[in-house]
Amino acid sequence: MNNNKLTYIFGHKNPDTDSICASIALSYLKNQLGYNTIPCTLGNINPETKYALNYFGFKTPHHLNDVRLQIRDVSYHKNCYIDKNLSIKDAFDYMNKYSLTGIPIVENKNKYYGYVSLKEIAREVINGNYHRIDTSYGNLINVLKGTEILKFEKEIKGTVLSATFAKDTFLERIVLDNSYILIVGDRKVILDYAILSKVKLIVLVGDLEISDEMLHKARKNKVNIIRTSYTSYEVSKLISLSNYIKHFVRSENESYTFNEVDYLEDFYEKSKTLKHTNYPIINNKNECSGVLTLTDTNNVEKKQVILVDHNNFSQSVDGLEEADILEIIDHHNIGDINTKKPINFRNSSYGSVCTIIYDLYKENNISIPKNIAGLLASAIISDTLLLTSPTTTIHDSDALISLSKIAKIKYKTYGMELLKAGMSIKGLKNEDLLHKDFKSYKVNDDMIGIGQILTSDFNLLKRKLNDLVKYLDEVSLEEKYKVLALFVTDIFENVSYCIYNTNSENIIKNSFKLDDVYEGVSLKGIVSRKIQIAPYIMDSIDK
Repeated sequence: MNNNKLTYIFGHKNPDTDSICASIALSYLKNQLGYNTIPCTLGNINPETKYALNYFGFKTPHHLNDVRLQIRDVSYHKNCYIDKNLSIKDAFDYMNKYSLTGIPIVENKNKYYGYVSLKEIAREVINGNYHRIDTSYGNLINVLKGTEILKFEKEIKGTVLSATFAKDTFLERIVLDNSYILIVGDRKVILDYAILSKVKLIVLVGDLEISDEMLHKARKNKVNIIRTSYTSYEVSKLISLSNYIKHFVRSENESYTFNEVDYLEDFYEKSKTLKHTNYPIINNKNECSGVLTLTDTNNVEKKQVILVDHNNFSQSVDGLEEADILEIIDHHNIGDINTKKPINFRNSSYGSVCTIIYDLYKENNISIPKNIAGLLASAIISDTLLLTSPTTTIHDSDALISLSKIAKIKYKTYGMELLKAGMSIKGLKNEDLLHKDFKSYKVNDDMIGIGQILTSDFNLLKRKLNDLVKYLDEVSLEEKYKVLALFVTDIFENVSYCIYNTNSENIIKNSFKLDDVYEGVSLKGIVSRKIQIAPYIMDSIDK
């Protein structure tokens, strides 16, 4: 486990109090041990969990949509771009330095402006207008490795002309004005003519000196002058490379960009169609963060995750197969998650996963803060139904008593209020009822979905029983569940009522050894999904 890299800790989808409290408490413990973790939730929290979080002063954990690989997980060329006002040569040198065939172009505050490739640069070098210059004085200095002699203008725009004719021929044929950029050597008469004509810029070649008299005239006429050690031929060859790169970019509409939060899988699919080599990467503010090459995707840093309260793919975060699972802490049956390398896997048959986390605090000699103790106690109360569930162990009972002292609560009084907070089902739609606390399981090739709600008002659901069954039938057909059931548990009466999809009637009957089965059938003493409901149904299907 990389101590510095962020690790996401989360429970199952449709999270309950045990999974949320476990995520928060384990994250605190890991951070105390020097790791960098954050607790997360994979869905909306239920009223019971909200009650516990509010009571002990916690905010809802960060919502994690998925852990699929994104472009930001790739070691691409970050901060690799150049400003639109730099030169063609700057762009070429930058690409050459990083072995790229293209580079993003940006403007103020790194806003994406466009993209230029070696193809555009080659086209300009071979077919471009060598005579036209539109650039800055600074770009000319850089490209020509020149020295500033006189500078009156930041922007230099004009037509390039080299003084190659004989003196008389030049004076006879060439009419100079402010639109010209003159490349000239040791040609005093032509130099004087150019200054008097107020040309835009004079490029003195061969590191030639200019007399004070000439400088005085040039200053008076505001003529820009640069001196370079290059010859006239070399200057003529290089000067067009000083042009602004912004004139040769593919516009934002002509180039294809990806956002740093885009999924890597989607990038692969799109790049197969586009068949480009380099792709500018931007963020949601249209700021460029770098360039991604296809070879960069060979170096990917997977997201690090720790799972609590589950170990099944179907119950976990989307894209889990693309993440690096570091650890699993659970108290359920062993599921179908597998890893490519050994990990820490803690699984105990406790009534609550938070009892295991309580043990981890003791094993690591980390003191438990009052508010964390309150969350751990809340989770044990919730998952053991205030120590009345058949899943309850002596470890759960001992942990709850100890944690209640730290949290300064009377667990029986607080526990009743906590459980009552999650029992209201008024106004809930069929979808909300099923998924309030829902888990799916796989038996061979068959899928099972089991929802469970705690309430003492089953009569409220009896009025809409037919509508609920119709909904279960539709969902089971659409999502291919062999069994899709909702168990309505009354902890005060120690009974659960089972509502199921029509096609699973015989499985429900066999699972609970019923002489008669019907929608809403009463199952006395059946309150635990973990050790009574799910195992019975899975065993029945397996047989």
